[in-house]
Amino acid sequence: MNRTATAILMFVTVGWAASFPATAPPAAQKFLGLFDQLRNAQAQNAHGGHEQVAFRFSDAEINEYMRYSLHATPRPGLDSVTVKVFPQNYISTYTVIDFDAVERWHPGTIPTLLKPVLNGKKSIWVDYRIQAQDYKVTFSVEKAYYGSIRLPAFFVNEMIKIVAARQPEKYDTSKPMPIPFGLRQVWTSDHVIQGQNY
Repeated sequence: MNRTATAILMFVTVGWAASFPATAPPAAQKFLGLFDQLRNAQAQNAHGGHEQVAFRFSDAEINEYMRYSLHATPRPGLDSVTVKVFPQNYISTYTVIDFDAVERWHPGTIPTLLKPVLNGKKSIWVDYRIQAQDYKVTFSVEKAYYGSIRLPAFFVNEMIKIVAARQPEKYDTSKPMPIPFGLRQVWTSDHVIQGQNY
């Protein structure tokens, strides 16, 4: 399985750059400040300049921003996302998905054997490894579970594709996705995600 789960992390963290109120918690303010810096750098680069921007966020900061962002701008099919960041570009997500919405948007997505348990809003755990370089990001799903039930790779891939396509950005997870704001690289270490535009 490839190129799909990073969509969740990318549109939850880097991709959600709407204008939020100034009452944002500290981590959200840090993210919003980064988005402004990256937009400014992108504008300078378009006019021949080059402003180098780098970032570093802990998984605790990512989770605080995601709680705030999902509250400020609800996302179709997603109720919450919590991440744990590990070395070597390994990311674990715990996500509440609206399976009724997924099935409504694309009937037949949920395998028949899983329909009795995967309905309504349920939490799933998906681990994946990202590959982000040269302004593009791909990923591979390592494993996925609903409770103790292992979820089939084809199902997880299709579910993420459907939810990503329903976002305002219309993500297409079937091919490498551009990293927003001219970011060139994104990588992880223990409980930290980092990136840069140079």
